[in-house]
Amino acid sequence: MSLKLPKLPSIRDLTRIYNLQAQQKFSQNFIMDKNITDKIVKLAGLELENALCVEVGPGPGLLTRSILDRGAKNVVAVEKDTRFTPALEQLQDVSAGRFRSIIGDMLTLDHATIIDEGLRLQSNANGEIKAFDNVHLIGNLPFSVATRLLIQWLHLLATKQGIFSSPQVSMTLMFQREVGDRIVALPSESPRGRLSVVAQSICDSFKVYNVPSSSFVPRPKVDATMVQLRPLENPPLTSSLGTLEHLVRFVFMKRRKMLLRIFKDWDVDKVALLEECEIDPTLRPQDVSTQAFCALAQLIEQRGIKIP
Repeated sequence: MSLKLPKLPSIRDLTRIYNLQAQQKFSQNFIMDKNITDKIVKLAGLELENALCVEVGPGPGLLTRSILDRGAKNVVAVEKDTRFTPALEQLQDVSAGRFRSIIGDMLTLDHATIIDEGLRLQSNANGEIKAFDNVHLIGNLPFSVATRLLIQWLHLLATKQGIFSSPQVSMTLMFQREVGDRIVALPSESPRGRLSVVAQSICDSFKVYNVPSSSFVPRPKVDATMVQLRPLENPPLTSSLGTLEHLVRFVFMKRRKMLLRIFKDWDVDKVALLEECEIDPTLRPQDVSTQAFCALAQLIEQRGIKIP
């Protein structure tokens, strides 16, 4: 059986038929060129054997089409905007049982619902699959909530909860380009900040594909980039992710100051923590490695120290 979808109305036609204008309250920007979404899915390198692809914010479904045309057998999309229901139901009807959509908010949706929908797809009609070996989270995220979603997912990944409890997990996500730059920034690179350290404490993070603003309708003011995050086999994080996140939020609020000044302003006795972790106190936050921040967070957590 061919896993290619039959010929469908173009996304541009669908948006006209169903009057699907992008709404600012949902921070929506649509990609209309399937060549772009095909390239994104190809570069993502998705492992499709016994895999569940979870798409967040499919909108009218162009990226969904590319995922299905790539050969994915188990695709579940989560969409908050009910206006897209007819377009997604049409795609579901021609997917040969490979696709289901859920109307809900990914920030609050119980992940058990996603997994249950995945297990009900046609590829598991005999019920042999009890859990997925691979989970791929993919999406053109609304820029206004993209960082909140990523932070939530990193916390779930760190504790192996929800869809992140699968043996193999990857995230391939669209962000504003400057946010993507922060996620992948290495020590001493100017975009480096809280998000860089938190993401890199448990994931290998790298850019997959830059998407110019001209590719979207309506055209946003900034370019976008697709970032992939894959869990590290031996992550440097040894404390809770919450402690690390609190620590880096605190120090990056004063990113232009040296660590010595930041810690003296906090409590002069806390400077000794830097020495114990062999961190140069003359460094600024953006120059500190992820491993060093993780060691410092572990020490702070072990001693029950309250971060301002």
